Parts: sequence; structure tokens; C-alpha cells
Amino acid sequence: MASTDSPARQASVPSLPNPDEKNSFISPIANLFTRFSEWRRLLDLPNPGTVENLQKEVKLTHLTNFMFDGARADLNKSLSVNPAFQVSHSFTLGSQAVPPAYNFGAVYATNSIFLQGNVDHEGNVNARFNQGWSEQSISKLQAQLSHQPGHSMLQLEHDHQGRDYSLNFKAVNPTPSDLSGIYIGSYFQAVTKNLALGFETLYQRQSPELTEFATSYLAKYTGTKRDWIATAQVQPSGILQTTYWHKLSDKVEVAADLQVIAAPSRRDAIATLGAKYDLRMSTFRAQLDSTGKVSALLEQKFAPTFAFLVAGEIDHFKNAAKVGVGVMIESSNLTPEEMGMPPQPPMI
Repeated sequence: MASTDSPARQASVPSLPNPDEKNSFISPIANLFTRFSEWRRLLDLPNPGTVENLQKEVKLTHLTNFMFDGARADLNKSLSVNPAFQVSHSFTLGSQAVPPAYNFGAVYATNSIFLQGNVDHEGNVNARFNQGWSEQSISKLQAQLSHQPGHSMLQLEHDHQGRDYSLNFKAVNPTPSDLSGIYIGSYFQAVTKNLALGFETLYQRQSPELTEFATSYLAKYTGTKRDWIATAQVQPSGILQTTYWHKLSDKVEVAADLQVIAAPSRRDAIATLGAKYDLRMSTFRAQLDSTGKVSALLEQKFAPTFAFLVAGEIDHFKNAAKVGVGVMIESSNLTPEEMGMPPQPPMI
């Protein structure tokens, strides 16, 4: 049967888009992305870690984050394992750097949530909250509340770990009204199985008239056996920092740090060499730097729940010395089975 539509009616019907034309435009892009993803998968590159942990092994070997002076006591008590819940009491007294202080803290953690908070005797509060959306994606919040002007802080952060890269974004004291605050973004990419390159960009906006923009460049080279790591970081202000960490054995680690400052107003260099020895019931750290400081820290465990610490530092150039002693005590209301320990045999 012939069509009854007139030629004018047929001409007024709009022509539908041809799906083949749309697919012909998208297919080359999709194929290129698929081939690129397959090529990266075949390279089997490892995750390079985060920029924040670029010098993690060196910091765990050196005394920078462990040194103290005066008297110190840390009392920890575990109340639950799943979910993990722990409270702590910390005391410091007689330090040359900080006044006497008391700090109460609590930690709550599950498979996807981490909560930590502490308050000192002056009412200053520190809080941290981590939300894990997946094994690769974590959102973080950190806050500090203080009665002293300018000491309160709010930091928002998101960390994403890819197969062979890491992405991180931070916002410190952000103000949505005028976009003031500090914003930091970083990207770290594995180039080979041993080499990773990346950058970290900082944008600081104190006011619409006063802004700062700076980018640092990072490099990390890991030995084939993962027993040594070398890193380098170059900042636009004229600062170069390089580190080297080497695991000599299961119980001995050494690390070196070199910081070179070549700014117009200052030219200086500081070198630090440290070592860590893990013995059966103790850990000993020693450190020497180019400023004339020699320091050491011994952590001796007399029992799984009791440790004694002794720290000392001598500054030869200033003819000064520091000494610190401390104890760490852990207690729990949990049974050995709840703590994951084998049950004790019955007494006969």
C-alpha cells in the first residue's frame, strides 16, 4: 500500500540523530582510554605512597618526633577491641621547652571510622575524624580549639590512593565567603617500579589583596628489595631537602637527612644522621647533626604493659644538655581471649 502522507508532511518531520555518528565520535576516545588503562595495568606499577609520608621511614628512625626532656608519664587503658576504644592520661613535668601539663585523650575506631580527641588542663581541645569510604578513599577532619587568639584551626582533607598514584587535597581554615585560607593539593605518580615523581601546590589567601602561590617538586626512589629509600624535595623558596633510609638488617636501620637553604636572605645547610636498633625487649635510637647536637633515646620494656624511657641530648656548640625520663603503662579490663592472646593453662 502506498503512503498517504503528503510530501509537505514528510518534509516537516525532524530527522532523528544517527546513533552510529555519536558512537563513531566516542569510540576512538573510549578505545584510547581502554588501551592506556591496559598498558598501565601491564606495567604493574606500585602505589608510591602519599606525599605526607614521603619521609616516613626517616622520621621513624630519627629522634625528631620522639625526643623529650623532663619527666613524662603515659597511662593507657583499653576498654574494647571491636570496636576499638581506648582512653589515656599523659603528664609532663620539668621540661625546658614546655610548661607542666596534663592531657586526657580517647580513641574510638572501627573498620571505616577513626575518632581521636584530647583535652589538656587549660581547656585546649584537639579532635580528629577519619571516614573511610573505601580502601582507596578517605576523608579526614582535624580541629583545634583554643582560648588563645589565632591558635584555633580547622583542616579538611581527602586522600585517594590509586593503583599507581596518590591524590590529596587539604583546606586549612577555609572561609567560603571570600575563599580565604590555605589550600594544598598534591599528586604522586609511580613512573617505574622504583621511581615516583610528584608535586605539591600551596595556595594561601589571607585577603583579596594578599595571596601566595607556590609549588614544590618531589622524587622518591626505592631499592629493588625495598631495603633502602632515597627522597628529594625542592621548594620554590630555595630549600632542598634530601633523605636516605637503609634497613641493614631486621633489627638495624640508619637514616640521613640533608637540608640546604639557598634563599636570598639566608644560606645554610643542616645534616642529620641517625640509627635505630630494635632489640628483643627494647629500642635504642641515636642521632647526630651538624649543629653540634648529639641525642639518644632508649625505650626498655620490662613487660608487655610497662616500658621505661630515658632520653638525653647534648648541644656542644651551646654547651647545654637535656635529660628526660618517662614511663608508659598500659592496662585493660579485657580478658586474654578478647585481647587476642592465647588462654592461660589452669593452675593445678
